[in-house]
Amino acid sequence: MKTIAFFNNKGGVGKTSLVYHLAWMFADHGVNTIAIDLDPQANLTAMFLDEERLEELWPDDEHPDTVYGAIRPILRGIGDITQPEVQRITDNLGLIAGDLGLSRFEDKLSDAWPRCHNREESAFRVMTAFHRLIVDSVQDGTALVLIDVGPNLGAINRAALIASDQVVLPLAPDLFSLQGLKNLGPTLREWREIWTELTHKAPPDLSVPKGTMLPIGYVVMQHGMRDSRPVKAYQRWMDRIPATYREAVLDEPPGAALKVSNDPYSLASLRHYRSLMPMAMDANKPMFFLKSADGAIGAHQEAVRSCYQDFKILAQGIARHAGIAML
Repeated sequence: MKTIAFFNNKGGVGKTSLVYHLAWMFADHGVNTIAIDLDPQANLTAMFLDEERLEELWPDDEHPDTVYGAIRPILRGIGDITQPEVQRITDNLGLIAGDLGLSRFEDKLSDAWPRCHNREESAFRVMTAFHRLIVDSVQDGTALVLIDVGPNLGAINRAALIASDQVVLPLAPDLFSLQGLKNLGPTLREWREIWTELTHKAPPDLSVPKGTMLPIGYVVMQHGMRDSRPVKAYQRWMDRIPATYREAVLDEPPGAALKVSNDPYSLASLRHYRSLMPMAMDANKPMFFLKSADGAIGAHQEAVRSCYQDFKILAQGIARHAGIAML
């Protein structure tokens, strides 16, 4: 099983939509996939589930079938994690539902991080909570776990990234994403180095993640297109992404001048699908599964086919990095 986090400390780049569509695409190609919503805003959960199901999951303060419910005994200081229910979307696709209450875990995680240096078992149980609930929730045959996190460098995201084997960085072609990379890269390296040291202090009988969080590449999200090429307003920022990614994230020299189109670390450049997304939200399905009954008629039908092909190619690239076979 591989765990892949999708992470950018800048919001508004389409990260949650990316996780949602990739989860569906992997499942459609025979990969037993679980998506876990570790963003306290719970937007991924709202994309997968209708309001009626959300009301059932969030009826009161307990919320036993969400991420928050699973970590609540730790939060209250009365026990360890419980196993959340996996919401079955299809035979090959499950969701561990998010919860707005997860934000209450931030302070607990912030306090636990330095206490791990003192070999305190309770601190390690807090820091490994996400990892252990993922391990406890996956069924035999689960090949892939996709982790959605919020747009910040806080303690919740640190714990979520520690639980990941690999990291994909969604970017927008703008100044803010480039600045975000410059913050994100050094932070990832710092978390990885410290956690590697801390694992030697963990209780030997506790399931502890390696915290590899290996960056496997970036996805440029929602750029404008004209004649199959990014418009000029986006191109200037796209041209700076390859060098910035190498310097900030990989801690390498920028090397030869590259463009996103021929950068091996570029997993995809996804265009803005404009009216398809609102249509997909109304139909409660991915953009690439829209039918004429959902309103995808005329030019929309070609856009749906193009969207499917774009996400299929991206999923295949991520699968190669993860060592996962797609049908």
